[in-house]
Amino acid sequence: MLAASRGEALGALTLDRPKCMLDVRGEPGLKDEPQHALMGEATGPLLDVLRVAHQLFPEQPAQIAPTLAAALTRLLELLPERAAVIATTGKTGRELFTLNDRPQHLYQVGSMGCAAAMGLGVALNVARPVVVIDGDGAALMKLGNCATIGARAPKNLVHLVLDNGVHDSTGGQRTVSASVDFADVALACGYASGTCVDELAGFASALTDALASDGPHLIHLRIAPGALAKLGRPTIAPPQMARRFQEFLQSN
Repeated sequence: MLAASRGEALGALTLDRPKCMLDVRGEPGLKDEPQHALMGEATGPLLDVLRVAHQLFPEQPAQIAPTLAAALTRLLELLPERAAVIATTGKTGRELFTLNDRPQHLYQVGSMGCAAAMGLGVALNVARPVVVIDGDGAALMKLGNCATIGARAPKNLVHLVLDNGVHDSTGGQRTVSASVDFADVALACGYASGTCVDELAGFASALTDALASDGPHLIHLRIAPGALAKLGRPTIAPPQMARRFQEFLQSN
């Protein structure tokens, strides 16, 4: 599913309307069963009438899910220089360090599931944007973080969940993220928006919108498993990294 999280206001209530990825039975132009013809012809126009944003599901596997490095590269291109970034433990932090180490980055070490909680603490104490880069396994491990973030509602927090469906750092064991809609969880917990995307263009759009509006926002990006062939490790020790990050937060 590719979702856009700008909602429509109904009184004091704001509803986020998902952008559905359609795999339509009876899609015009494709060979299908005759009983699906009316469904295929009517589905798109019906969704238009209901004002449900939608697009056809990609035909090529390469269009469906980028790798972690591609997602982080796009993230680095879009982040403002004043944004603080907290990356979850494992390959996420290692990828981010390998791609472009910056003083604004904090790479968690041996603290699975704690990135969102730390990001909340930072966001509540600074005015600058704070971006948490989570993994599906880490987010599931401490899903209660979402409830706390929603309750405290920091306007400057963007919570990114990179979901490859596996614990990639420990051998590729499957998570249960396939049955979890992180965007809906975020909305239920009180986030300002929850967005689910599975390609880089949608991710870029969602991140740009999130950075330009009051949060907290959650962006759930489905990606492919895998990592850089030459994956480095942060060469800065955790205490030094913490001091560097603190100095960055205190700078203008």
